[in-house]
Order: sequence, then C-alpha cells, then structure tokens
Amino acid sequence: MPGSRTVVGGVGSCQNRRVSPGTALQLVERMLEGDRVALARLMTLVENRAPELPEVMARIHGRGAPQVIGITGPPGAGKSTLTDRVTARLRRDGKRVGIVAVDPSSPFSGGAVLGDRIRMQAHFLDTGVFIRSLASRGSRGGVARATRDVIRLMAAFGMDAILVETVGVGQTELDVMRLADTTVVVLVPEAGDAVQVMKAGLLEIADVFLVNKADREGAERLHSELLQMLQLRPPSAWTVPVLLTQAATDVGTDQVMEALAKRQAWLAADAGRQERERERREQELIDVLDEEVARRVHRNLAAESTDGRAGLIQKVRDGTMDPYTAALTILGDETAVSRLTRR
Repeated sequence: MPGSRTVVGGVGSCQNRRVSPGTALQLVERMLEGDRVALARLMTLVENRAPELPEVMARIHGRGAPQVIGITGPPGAGKSTLTDRVTARLRRDGKRVGIVAVDPSSPFSGGAVLGDRIRMQAHFLDTGVFIRSLASRGSRGGVARATRDVIRLMAAFGMDAILVETVGVGQTELDVMRLADTTVVVLVPEAGDAVQVMKAGLLEIADVFLVNKADREGAERLHSELLQMLQLRPPSAWTVPVLLTQAATDVGTDQVMEALAKRQAWLAADAGRQERERERREQELIDVLDEEVARRVHRNLAAESTDGRAGLIQKVRDGTMDPYTAALTILGDETAVSRLTRR
C-alpha cells in the first residue's frame, strides 16, 4: 500500500510522537542488551528526527565498528537481489547483518513507498539479520538523512556488517560514499553506455563495479568500457575491480565477496584511513549543525508574529523584499540570530 513503510524486526511509525529523554535512554539500554523491539523504536525516533535524538546518539557514540557496504546504481539493476545474496554469504560466515534499504517517499504521506523487500524474505525470521526500510523524504543523494544514525544504532546493537541499499535515483547517489567504507555500484547492460556512468558521477564513487544480468547482450561491452574508463581516474593504491554477475541465479557472488574482503583488508592497512575518518567526523558535525540550525530557524520563524522580523517576513511573502536582503538583515542582528536559533 503506498505510503507504508516496511520494517522487519520491529514496528515503524510516521507520527512524530515525543518520547521523554528518560524513556529514550531506557530504550537505548534495552537495545544494548539485545532487545530488537527497542532498536526498532529507536530507529523510528531517529527517522522522525525526534527531540530526544541528541541524547540517544550521545549514549551510543563510539560503540561498534562494523563493515559498512553501500550498494547503489540505477533502478532495476538488481540491488535488492544482490543485497540478499551478500547477506546470505555473510550469515554463512556467522556474521550479524544489518540492512538499511532507502525507499522513495510517498509525495503525500512522506512515508516509504512499499519497497521491494520480497527478495529478502529468506532473512525475515533470521535473528541475525535486521532489515529497516527508510523513506528518502526528498533527500538528494539516494540516502535518507537518518541513514547515518540508523547505521550507528545497528553498530551499537552489535552488527558485524551493515548493507546500505540506496533508492536508485541515478545521478544523485553520491552521498552513499560518505556513509560506507566500500561503495558497490551495480549496473546492467541496458542502463546505457559507460559515458552515462561518468555523467552520473558513479565512476568517482565506485570501489567495486558490478555488471549485473551479465547474460544479457551488451554486458561484455559495458565491462570493457568500464575497465578502460577506470584508467582515466587519478592513480590510487586501490584498484577498482569490475565484475560480471547474475545475482538472480547467484552467479558471481563468490567473486563479489572476495572483492569485498580484499577491500576491507586494504582499508585496514591504509595509512590514510585515519585522516579520512577525521574528515568524515568533521563533515558529520557540519551536517548535524546544518540540520539543527535549520530546524530551529524554521520553528522560530513560524512562531514570530509581533516583532520586527515578522514584518520582514511579511515583506518577503508579499514580494516587496527579496529573500537575500531579508536573510542578511536577520544575520546582521545578533539578537535576531540568537532568538531564531534558540532551542
């Protein structure tokens, strides 16, 4: 049903119900003890950007260090099927797996349009797997804004590997590279030539390329073109593999797992990893500040009705003042800035 959200391992809600900080922290304690329902409820708080979110994230900071794998590519490339195959291999090795599937948002309810989770039904009852679908809610970049925090929750829950399957919107899939240790780009022969891959920016973000549905015409040509185009990338210590797969029939999955293992080993030995982690944490701070300031400004602007800023906002609404002049006027007033960003 459109507007619904598939959640496995717990319940979801599109309602932004306030939970007291004490209750939220109790949920964290239950989650840390292995309570899957508490984990699901915390994910709902995260997705709804509840006021208790800072306390929750501070409580789980630094817990867990799972392998995070982003799986992206155009719609219909077979990302869900590949995710299912990789999950099966990881479970065979005894690893606990979290799956974050970012689905398109309903334009009416804001909830996730019913995602294609049918291919993951073999894992529904597996207590070693937790699947969560998130609504992209207009987030550009193929991942929901809450995805990073959901990854943190799964890490604290004790997951060994987390797979992030993006919404598959083509040229705006780039944010996944900021969340994942390894980004797998899945393509199919009929998705277009390799030039389109370059235009989409996927050439820059891929750590592993998969040409899926390789039994179809054009697969070998796309494989060859990708190999040639990778020669145009700046020199790197990591050589991006280009693999031919048929996820529907489980052909090539073993080679995928080998590539992921090699990538993980390379990352562990990479001297530049610590610097990348520092940059990632700094970017996360900027993202959190950006979101929090925007939330406060939006709320406080809506509440203003009696002082000078209300008249200024009315001028913008009436078209007698442009938004840039209004914004600079507000930012030039320290008192106004303080009021707008108050909690």
